[in-house]
Amino acid sequence: MKIYSVYDPEFKPYGQIVQGLDQAVAEILAGLEKTPLPEGVGYVPTDPVLQELPAAVEISNHCFGGMPTQLGWCNGHNTKLNCLEYHRDSEFNLGARDFILLLAKQEEIVEGILDTAKVKAFKVPAGVLVEVYATTLHYAPCHCHKEDGFRVLVALPWLTNTDRPATENKTPEDALMTARNKWLLAHPESGEANAGAKVGLTGENIDIAKYL
Repeated sequence: MKIYSVYDPEFKPYGQIVQGLDQAVAEILAGLEKTPLPEGVGYVPTDPVLQELPAAVEISNHCFGGMPTQLGWCNGHNTKLNCLEYHRDSEFNLGARDFILLLAKQEEIVEGILDTAKVKAFKVPAGVLVEVYATTLHYAPCHCHKEDGFRVLVALPWLTNTDRPATENKTPEDALMTARNKWLLAHPESGEANAGAKVGLTGENIDIAKYL
């Protein structure tokens, strides 16, 4: 698997680099350095320290057009794909260290299944704010260096990834909904699949460890 850069043209269908928010980026990076670094993968939808930064208002206004926004994080150590998810909106990521995103496109899902051969890897340099489009499938970041792990901002509309709405399944997509504003396709080898998530990935459960 080739690991592209978010500066490569191959990234354009999946997202874009956000420029012009240097002060907000600096504030968030300082806040991320205070967050935990688990051995596995940890995720917090909303971090009080990040949420109270002036940068939270900047992200809301400039990235989400003034919509209520949550600033959380995904930190830890990881090299595997395991799952892919999508939201009804863009997600914004910013790493305190270099990290890698494994991405695919929603349009590549065929009858509820995505072949992991469609997945591409993109390295995001530390300090670079990126938008991951709503139609881009993504999941937990991967580390570039095991000793560093990753500390990554996850900015999304308010209440995303909180408790799933109490609603019966009426559409084929409903079976993929595992949380509020979160639709997930699990690989059969993943812990998420073992916990009952819908299996929607076929092919290799990509592990980028051998490419680092």
